[in-house]
Amino acid sequence: MKILMIAIIGALAAIMSNKGIAVFNDGLRPIMPEYLEGRMNRKELAATAFAMGFGLVIGFGIPFSLTTSIILIHSIFLGTDIIGTFCPDNKKGTIISIIIGALYGVGIVTGLEGIVKAFEKLPVNFMDSLGLVGAPIVVAFAVFPALATAYQYGAKKGLLNLIISLVVRQIAVAINPINMGSAAINLNPEGMALVAGMIVLMVYATREKVEEDTVDLSSVFGQRVEKIKENIVILMIMGGLVAAATSLNYVAGDPISLNLAGEGKYVDAGFAALARGIGFIPLIVSTTIATGVYGPVGMTFIFAIGFFIKNPIISFIVGAAVMGLEVLLLGKIGHSMDKYPGIREAGDNIRNAMSKLLEVALLVGGMNAANAIAPGMGFFIVAGLYILNEISGKPVVSMAVGPISAILVGILANLLSLIGLFNIPA
Repeated sequence: MKILMIAIIGALAAIMSNKGIAVFNDGLRPIMPEYLEGRMNRKELAATAFAMGFGLVIGFGIPFSLTTSIILIHSIFLGTDIIGTFCPDNKKGTIISIIIGALYGVGIVTGLEGIVKAFEKLPVNFMDSLGLVGAPIVVAFAVFPALATAYQYGAKKGLLNLIISLVVRQIAVAINPINMGSAAINLNPEGMALVAGMIVLMVYATREKVEEDTVDLSSVFGQRVEKIKENIVILMIMGGLVAAATSLNYVAGDPISLNLAGEGKYVDAGFAALARGIGFIPLIVSTTIATGVYGPVGMTFIFAIGFFIKNPIISFIVGAAVMGLEVLLLGKIGHSMDKYPGIREAGDNIRNAMSKLLEVALLVGGMNAANAIAPGMGFFIVAGLYILNEISGKPVVSMAVGPISAILVGILANLLSLIGLFNIPA
């Protein structure tokens, strides 16, 4: 079932990339009109897609997917962006993209499972320890609204938001469980802190005045908005499939919700995905309206639906409906953002805050995992590789250094054990 569903998602995503309907890479989306409007040839587009996506698949998507049994969606969609653009822009190319996209999806599932099984047979089985990579994320993800507030409104207001979030978190800890007759409700402390932090950030953002000379993107690029609406059916099908796959724990949209779901905290994962979706609205909407090219997961709310609704059939229906609603309301959402510049800016700051938080949390998690695999040596290697990556101009995305380093420590521990230079921890 997992192989079949991921194969269908891969095939559909490759078609959308091939036809210029939707691409996952936010950096590739603004490039697509250059080809679609004749200012760039197919080979240049394919080379650009490869340059932007391949490194992220290898250095970001796959390492995170190895830490749990859930696939980070970047592993699939960054690959299908490349596949779709490499295939010719004709009927034959469409058929080829379907076949290769489906095979790529099958390869991701079976390849990752094969790697995990191979690791489990090694003298030093480090797969359990590798799960520690995501441990700091589970607690730390609730901090990012306060960080986004600090980015946008200064450290003092950011600190105030942090204090409010912390107080709400501790209140949730103190009152748990809430007894209601024969039933007991447990409020998740981090989830409550996240909600409180987002409320504070949105209060600040909506207080900013509207700029009179703001350009209404949806009116300027009206034809491109209509182009997206013409492809609403295929986008809805993709939205439903991804929501269903998320509900079955096959995929996740970001490292935070992936690690939460990996621990069985699906409601927390849903809140994390929901907050991420809010943060990505300005980026997705503005690039979509300006280019006429959508994303295969839209504004990413379909991941939250999958986590909240743990029924694949219902998730499919709701996910498809939400994706369709996003497309139909695209122009109005763009117009609303133009009226509230603070919210548009908040989206950028939420993404920056999440990236910085993930970088720190995953570095700590990578160190903990590496040290569990090889006490002492783990800290040594992760710290060294992180600094070397910084000095080298970050050839590897900073937030991926921790997970990759932990995997490398596991491989190195096995190699050293073969020649008697490593003792397996008791």
